[in-house]
Amino acid sequence: MRTAFVVLLLLLLTGLSPTPAGAADNGEWSVRPADSTITPRAAFELPARPGTTLTDRAVVTNTTAAELTFRLYVADAHNTERDGGLAVRGIEETQRDLGAWGKPERDTVTVPARSAVTIGITLAVPRDAPPGDHVGALVAIDTRVRPADGSHLGVQRGVGARIYLRVEGPRQPGLAVEDVRFTARSPQIPWTGTRESTVSYTVHNTGNVKLTPTVSFRTGGVVVGGPGERRLANVPAELLPGQKVRLTETWAGAPFAGWGQVTVTASADDVRGSGTDRFLKAPWLFAACLALLSAAWLLLRRRRRAARGAGAAARG
Repeated sequence: MRTAFVVLLLLLLTGLSPTPAGAADNGEWSVRPADSTITPRAAFELPARPGTTLTDRAVVTNTTAAELTFRLYVADAHNTERDGGLAVRGIEETQRDLGAWGKPERDTVTVPARSAVTIGITLAVPRDAPPGDHVGALVAIDTRVRPADGSHLGVQRGVGARIYLRVEGPRQPGLAVEDVRFTARSPQIPWTGTRESTVSYTVHNTGNVKLTPTVSFRTGGVVVGGPGERRLANVPAELLPGQKVRLTETWAGAPFAGWGQVTVTASADDVRGSGTDRFLKAPWLFAACLALLSAAWLLLRRRRRAARGAGAAARG
């Protein structure tokens, strides 16, 4: 009796740093652009005009001791919701951008053990293609379904070489920070526990070119304790046009008391965007001390007024 599998497709793209990171490689097979006569390429980087057709070549390498068969397709890339890393649409999903324009010369390729096969790839850019960056990948999926833990779970693996296509036209970078939420956690009694700050925000590429953003955090107002400014670390290395990513970062230290606002600012490619959130932090001990001081000040003020009134009556 055949085992029914729920198939999970695992895809690996080239490295997520802004600097190209070589071929997409999972240790058993790899996909990379065919080398030019001048220098090796880590990714397909192609300029194009609307209405033109581009051709290129890719190399699929099998480093195992057995023959492997792969399904090939061109996929749209996008930023993941979880951490902003790059992912691609699956082979059964509808491709809407670069994945709909591209096609390998063969849908399936068999690569002998410890060998490589070169295949052609065609990108037909529509006449109405919007200007700017279009990002995707040439993906090679192993046709084998490998059993995972459990009897009804299987895994197919794939790797993809990135494709960066820039369509000729106005270059319009844009960046926004949306829905900033700040939380400061500190003990009610000072120095009796840990303090930490958490900020959540959405970074949105509103332009038509990919960006490598940096994000900073700053507090303003009347604040007791806590860092006033810092650079946030959990930021996507590449934010694709039109993509939004929800990010959260936590660090040690928080305002013990105060009120004001926090500002999150994202910058990239000579553009920037900011978002703010207001906060009020008043631990009960601090509030009680402030209330006692206020009450004492009011009482002292009343006594001084009463003393002045009594002095004026005596003189009269």
